[in-house]
Formats: sequence, C-alpha cells, structure tokens
Amino acid sequence: MVVFRIDRRSGVATYLQIVHQVEQALRMGALREGDQLPTAAQVASSTKVNPNTTLKAYRALESAGLAEVRQGAGTFVTRSLAPAGGGPASPLRQGLDAWLAEARAAGLSGPEVRALFEQAYAAAHPEARG
Repeated sequence: MVVFRIDRRSGVATYLQIVHQVEQALRMGALREGDQLPTAAQVASSTKVNPNTTLKAYRALESAGLAEVRQGAGTFVTRSLAPAGGGPASPLRQGLDAWLAEARAAGLSGPEVRALFEQAYAAAHPEARG
C-alpha cells in the first residue's frame, strides 16, 4: 500500500501531490495492476487532508486510465507505469544500485549524488531541458 506524504509548502496542489505519488509508485513497481488504493478516509486520517481532495486525485487517476472506482469496493489500479526491464531485479536497476553504493563508499553526500546524476542525465538527454 502507498503512504502519502503531503508537503503543504511545496506550492503543488494537494490532490496533484497524491496523483504524482501514485504515479511514482506505479513507475517503481510499488503499486501494480489490481492493487487497491487507500480509501479517502484512510488518506484523510493519515495526512489530515480533506477526503474530497483524495477523491479529486482518484478521479484524475481514473481519467488518466490508471485507476478505477468500483462502487462499494474501493479504488483499484488498472495499469502499471513500470518500464519493461526496469524493475528492482533488472540489470539496469542493479547497475544503478551498484553505482549508488559506489558513490556512497566514495563519501558523496545525497545532494552530491543527485547533482552528479542530474549533470549526467542532462548530458545524455539534452532534449529534456527546459
């Protein structure tokens, strides 16, 4: 199950934060097709967010074809966003995990690792700038 973390100072609408966190969980394989999302009441209880905000997020996910509301049963994931070959057991993920371990062993801090990755990403994907 996904646990939502809401940053009220981010400037991003709360419902969009929920949508983005579900999308990220789908990309990472933490949520899969058929998984049930927490109820609006559960999200409200854990995040102090109005249940209507969660329902708005779930409607946005439904519009995107990522979830479906089943009357009386809840909201369920309808498809994954995980890239083929990009799961935790994939060679690409294992290589990335090894690189991160090497960076940590070299004494790089989290922000330094992020900056190094972002520089490499920008060089490899110049079309993504802007």
